Amino acid sequence: MAPVDYRCPCGATLRFKQDLTKEGAIRPTWKCKDCGTPVPGQTAEQIRHQHPS
Repeated sequence: MAPVDYRCPCGATLRFKQDLTKEGAIRPTWKCKDCGTPVPGQTAEQIRHQHPS
């Protein structure tokens, strides 16, 4: 599986779980750590499984 990058409207590039913040427990929403803009669910799920190496 190829690495996934997401460009937030604030200009941040989201590549790893550390770039996201999680809100909620049962049905979490993922947001950009820098500005709080929601990240699409499928993209966030792919990003949160990537680890920096």
